[in-house]
Amino acid sequence: MRLHDVVGGYRVVTKPTNTSGGKCLWAFAEKDGKTYFLKQFLEPKRPRAGSTASEISRKLRLEECREFEERHRTVMSRLRHNMSGGGNLVLALDFFHEGTTYYKVTERIDTSSLENPESLPPLNKRVILRTLGLSLGLLHGIGVVHGDLKPSNVLVQKRDAQAFHAAKLIDLDDSYFSSRPPDRESAPGDSLFGAPEWMRYVRGDESTLAEHLTTAVDMFALGLMTHYYLTGEIPRFDEKYGSPADAVNAGAELRLNPRLSPAMAVLIHNLTARSPTARPAVDRFLARLSNLAMCELRDAGEFPPADIADLPDADEPAPAVPPADAGEPLPGAPPASGAARSSRLRTNLRSRPRRSKVPEPFTATSPAAPAPPATSPAASETPAPEARRVSRVRINRGKNDI
Repeated sequence: MRLHDVVGGYRVVTKPTNTSGGKCLWAFAEKDGKTYFLKQFLEPKRPRAGSTASEISRKLRLEECREFEERHRTVMSRLRHNMSGGGNLVLALDFFHEGTTYYKVTERIDTSSLENPESLPPLNKRVILRTLGLSLGLLHGIGVVHGDLKPSNVLVQKRDAQAFHAAKLIDLDDSYFSSRPPDRESAPGDSLFGAPEWMRYVRGDESTLAEHLTTAVDMFALGLMTHYYLTGEIPRFDEKYGSPADAVNAGAELRLNPRLSPAMAVLIHNLTARSPTARPAVDRFLARLSNLAMCELRDAGEFPPADIADLPDADEPAPAVPPADAGEPLPGAPPASGAARSSRLRTNLRSRPRRSKVPEPFTATSPAAPAPPATSPAASETPAPEARRVSRVRINRGKNDI
């Protein structure tokens, strides 16, 4: 694909680039007086006519292409442009191949995105998380996994007529049906936001099968992104691990920002569980956001150090979080349940973890508050839980212990 080429009736009007394109090239193209976003897939490639490749090689390549086409066309058929709530999903308009190469077309959109969403007030942060969750819910509702959920695939924008920024979910090219991902060599995902089971799958762990990659893969990434949108960075982990998934797979700690509300800390803790079945579904995530206090940050020294196990479950009211501006309940939101989360077990991945630079530790900006009294009114009014679970995730309450 080159500038001024005509591909499938679309005339390329900008120089194709691979910037943020992964295994694709993209450019803007025009057809019938309208401008579109045109993406060229670098793989798979259809066999060339008259190719000297063996018949077996030709059949294998055609089968790969058949599966690729079927996945894209089926997802496109289920994601309708007129579906309710789909306004923040960027959907494909056309999908075709020309010669040996596949192409996909979407509407041209403004690709600008707010650089520092953590600087917004809590109400706007909640709108961003809710719009992202609603779009993800549309995908999960038809059994589709986004597969590459990360900040660069979410545009945080505010239209002129709107009061708040919203999240627009883009790049559905790597989507697949729950429990039916591509093979290990071509399974989509991001090494930083990928789920523990995805990491094991692409590394060839024989105990992790394709059926284990479900919509819960997206929920792990959503937990990391929620932390990112609220605080400006993902949860921290020991520098000997290359990603949150590596740390969780090894049974190590993810360190959450001490300014998170206790209930939000527990929600993120549950979303980043090692076991996919222990992660809340997207409807539970949206239901928890009905309380604005979930998106509020506290002063760094407001509370003393505490372990996740000392905090209320994300599905129960949090005594330490004021119920101010609870917001309207979501239609059809499921009732709360107090199911305990599974603990993170250690596992040997039989691979060398990649090393990455870990940011500087969280630093308190105000003196730590004195320890609370042994008995407080809030605590006395709250029934004690039946059993305290042991957690491997610790919240850093302002001490430089990373």
